[in-house]
Amino acid sequence: MQWPTNYNRCWGLRNAVERSGIGLHSGANCTLRLQPGAAPGLRVGWLDRPNEPAQLLNPSLVQDTRLCTSLRLGDRHLATVEHLLAALAGTGITQAEIWLDAEEVPLLDGSALPWVEAIAEALPIDLGPRQPLPGLAEPITLQQGQGFVAALPSAELLLSAAIEFPQPAIGKQLFSIVLTPAAFVEQIAPARTFGFRDQVEMLLKAGLIKGGALDNALVCDGENWLNPPLRFVDEPVRHKLLDLIGDLALVGLPQAQVMAYRGSHALHTQLAAALHLKLTE
Repeated sequence: MQWPTNYNRCWGLRNAVERSGIGLHSGANCTLRLQPGAAPGLRVGWLDRPNEPAQLLNPSLVQDTRLCTSLRLGDRHLATVEHLLAALAGTGITQAEIWLDAEEVPLLDGSALPWVEAIAEALPIDLGPRQPLPGLAEPITLQQGQGFVAALPSAELLLSAAIEFPQPAIGKQLFSIVLTPAAFVEQIAPARTFGFRDQVEMLLKAGLIKGGALDNALVCDGENWLNPPLRFVDEPVRHKLLDLIGDLALVGLPQAQVMAYRGSHALHTQLAAALHLKLTE
């Protein structure tokens, strides 16, 4: 698959494609269908309600950001959307529909790569020129505890993430990239979600990570990983950047330099909401 070299055009899907798997937190099985969109934007519908129109995604739908991004969609919610949305936005897809039969997106291997492969199977189709990526007139900065995110005016889409953990296997990591669809596929999409061995019991008691396993998440145990090898020496920070892209997909990738230090889904989605407000003024 030859991916676009930039985000200057609109892309949709020629065919529908399905994937099935379990949700990270619910442990529930889910079948998800990606299909051509009837209108611009990324939209979500329910397979058991085929007569209801798919709902356009935007930052106002964010309901919960505890360890993943969850959206409120009418009388239902949809959890762990970030990897799939990162794959769609990262590869340049601007018009598609997501239909599911459960309330959590399948985790698959814990990265965005299986979704990229699904998009390639659905055959992206060029829908014509795209409106220029929205630019910023002034910086946006948000802080929460020791973490912060910032979006600065820029002539290119430059993303940076930095993380800092006491576990020696991770430590301090920084990764920056001028984002293009091809760069996303090669350098960001394969990075898997990660967690910590000493937090597993606590998270299970909280009703989370019921679908977590060594084949869908990296697990850090201090100085070592329980399930090596890593796909990149700095795979954790690349995954943080993947999460950032997925959360920004709720508003669309901006023409900006975006930086996240100790980022979180809460900060990412707050930035998406702030960008939505600024870019629609």
